[in-house]
Amino acid sequence: MIVFLHFLLNLKETLRCSSAPHGFFMFMFLTTISKGSTCEAPSSPQCFRQNVQESVYICEWGFDTNESDVTFDLYFNDSTVIERKCEKVREKRCEIPEEWLIVGNNVDFWVEANVGNCSCTSTRQTSILENTVKYKAPQNISLSWLRNNLSLRWPAAEENPSLADVWFRRYEHPTESWEKMSKNTTYEASMYEIIIENLLRHSVYQVQIRHQSKKAKNPLWSIWSPVIIVPAGLEHKPEVTKTIISGKYTREVVLNWKSMPHAAAVTGVMYSINDTQTLHACPCKEHRHVTNTTNYTINVSHSAVNITVVARNAAGQSPPVIIQVPAATAADLKICDKTLLETKRLKKGTCLELYELQDADLKPENVIILTAKNKKRERTPQKKYMKDYIRYLYFEHRCHNRKPQTVKMCLFYRKEGVPNIKPQDFKVSDETQTSVDLFWKAIPYEHQQGFLTHYNLCKVKISSQNESEECFNISTSATHHHLENLTPASIYNIRLAGVTRVGKGPLASEIVNTLREKPPNVWLSLGLLFIFFLLSIMFTFIMKRIKTKILPPVPTPVIPDFNTSKPDSEEMWERKEEVHEITLHLLLPERKSDSEEATVLKGERDSRTETDMENERSDSEESSDECVSPDSDQVLEKEEMTDLEQVDTELAILIYRNGLVFDEKMIAS
Repeated sequence: MIVFLHFLLNLKETLRCSSAPHGFFMFMFLTTISKGSTCEAPSSPQCFRQNVQESVYICEWGFDTNESDVTFDLYFNDSTVIERKCEKVREKRCEIPEEWLIVGNNVDFWVEANVGNCSCTSTRQTSILENTVKYKAPQNISLSWLRNNLSLRWPAAEENPSLADVWFRRYEHPTESWEKMSKNTTYEASMYEIIIENLLRHSVYQVQIRHQSKKAKNPLWSIWSPVIIVPAGLEHKPEVTKTIISGKYTREVVLNWKSMPHAAAVTGVMYSINDTQTLHACPCKEHRHVTNTTNYTINVSHSAVNITVVARNAAGQSPPVIIQVPAATAADLKICDKTLLETKRLKKGTCLELYELQDADLKPENVIILTAKNKKRERTPQKKYMKDYIRYLYFEHRCHNRKPQTVKMCLFYRKEGVPNIKPQDFKVSDETQTSVDLFWKAIPYEHQQGFLTHYNLCKVKISSQNESEECFNISTSATHHHLENLTPASIYNIRLAGVTRVGKGPLASEIVNTLREKPPNVWLSLGLLFIFFLLSIMFTFIMKRIKTKILPPVPTPVIPDFNTSKPDSEEMWERKEEVHEITLHLLLPERKSDSEEATVLKGERDSRTETDMENERSDSEESSDECVSPDSDQVLEKEEMTDLEQVDTELAILIYRNGLVFDEKMIAS
């Protein structure tokens, strides 16, 4: 071929110099031959239907060329070209209506490719067209994990099961060879399904599928689907935390959650957030909340709301997590003065929500939701939905900038009545002579049948016919009462009833016997007195101890004895102290006789005690070192007599007591 082309080029240069016309025609002939020799024939066509119900046949073929100006002609049996559709077509396929063909017999068909002035023809294909079916490639394949089994679903080509080829391998190991399996699909609800068993749910896989008809006599395999990445299954609920920010009319609920594992998020994870209010278009129309982040802020009204968060990936979704947002508690819930229940039509974007209250908790039990749509259909919805004597929590919502707001919240009765039961567990305890304690349980909401205004408590003495019944009111929040001012040793009938705005309900009654007065107990008084006396002694003892610790006693000074001389005899120490009374008479100026003076001085000397003798000895030892002798008495007598002679009108009274001498002197006029 290369040699032939080289020959043509040389021939072209040779003929270019020639002016003869036959040279040009010769060159064109050789060029046409060269072009025809380079055309490659297309592949044999395949003609088929996409399912057994189709009335249009599709013929496809292959052709490998770099030429841009290529057309194809499709021929059948007698070399007749399928006009209008399959003549001079540029695509490698052609759709032919069933009525143009003979589909029940063997048909020969081939394709001719036209490249410039050259044409190439494929080999002939013979088949019965109505027996040939080729499905489209599986599309819109949905994945879901069923434990360790993977379910693959896609739209069915016809209402019959098919045969499928599945190739799969782990995504983390792309060098591994494909695992192959052929399996019959199941048909349900216009969907084909095939299950691949015994896979690892926590791993990521790659999957390819093709399928063919089981009903056709000559089925053809479809082309392979694109490679599908199957993420790991979402087994656990998202771990969601909530933060509620309350406003005057609306509340913001800030949700945060942890990311899903990497194997589950390999193709991405989306989170769907829905709440019960928007699902019922109350008060705003439903709109989907979807995010691929791990946080979201949703606005809700003051009524109770359930928020659902679900994580989704290509292989399915996680179990839903439900976040309960309770109704906003109002400490001073009031009775509704006016509602929109009587209006004929609600405004657009306004919604009424009523909870049937069965207990003190504001739980959404038997919720009634009224919007502009259903209230228009029911002119008096309160007659259809609401009940008499049932307490409702009334919410009035509106939608502002696509955010729900609560503009009113109060308690409501369609019709009020009196309580149908008495206060429960009415009991008395701690009876005394003049008082008793009363206890009871509040009447449940479902039995109040109206708004309780107070409890009515009455007492009457049974033993006296002249006593009238005395009644007074007690707060509805009270569950006990201390009843006083009763008469000792008496019998009372005490009754309690709940009161609404309509009237008083059934009575709960109890009989009370007050105790008798007891006389004072003498032994108790003596016991108390003894205890008081004992406590006084203990208190005195403790105070003395405290005083001793705080103010210790002042020590008595010790006077040392400086007498170092021994007595002359032991009899001097054994002498007992004697007390003498001395009377001194007035000394006259006349001189007395020596015998009288001596007698007086002798008495004074004899009256000295042992202490005076010790003092004299001490003085004598200090004044001189002379020894005591018997002549000392005479000397003293002479000195004393001399002193008495010198005193004229002086009186002296000496008193001696307990070793001390007191000297009192008086001067006579």
